[in-house]
Amino acid sequence: MFDIRQVSIFNTLSPQEAKELTPYLIPEKFRKKESVFSEGDPSDWFYIITKGKVKITKLSHEGKEIILELISANDFFGGIAVIRGFPYPANAVAMDDTEVLKISRKNLMSILDRFPNLMYCMATNIGDRIKGSHETLKSIALEKVESRIASLLIKLSDKAGEKTTEGVIINMKLTKQDLAEMVGTTVETSIRTMSKLSKAGLVSSKAGKIVIRDLAKLKSLT
Repeated sequence: MFDIRQVSIFNTLSPQEAKELTPYLIPEKFRKKESVFSEGDPSDWFYIITKGKVKITKLSHEGKEIILELISANDFFGGIAVIRGFPYPANAVAMDDTEVLKISRKNLMSILDRFPNLMYCMATNIGDRIKGSHETLKSIALEKVESRIASLLIKLSDKAGEKTTEGVIINMKLTKQDLAEMVGTTVETSIRTMSKLSKAGLVSSKAGKIVIRDLAKLKSLT
């Protein structure tokens, strides 16, 4: 059974308090590339990922998909829309075969009433995410592709990085298409930029994952 305390906003709950939430948790599965919800849909559900990965996206004016955020296991999404009661402001799509636990808006509000500290934890987390999405869009609008990719890799290393003898490995399999969509560029440009960073000794690849070999130099590009 999934322990909800593995999710950061719930980690202050006692085992008994966490057990109280079990009846509210509804499991659901999504296949790779399947939509969880679309921008403008009613915000009926709050989602917790137990397995897999989900991307939060928006379409640019040119119709190009831009990835605002990647949500991995033991994390949540859909929170701000559910709490405020407005439609989902972006799209959520499964990047792998993904398993979630979902909580209805009504039940989430009951849980937050029962455990007021959860509202503070959630508000802090959501505030950080809004700031991150704003910085992503600002970066796409103002910075060069090399700088945008460097900033993204640094952000991912903070989120899912593991220090090894070879450098910091990002424990997340990302395609060139994923990278391109996360920085608002073409796949071709993404490939050229990553090749340039690789030749400069800043990054490499291992088992389909990106390794940051020189974090300090990568930061100097941002």
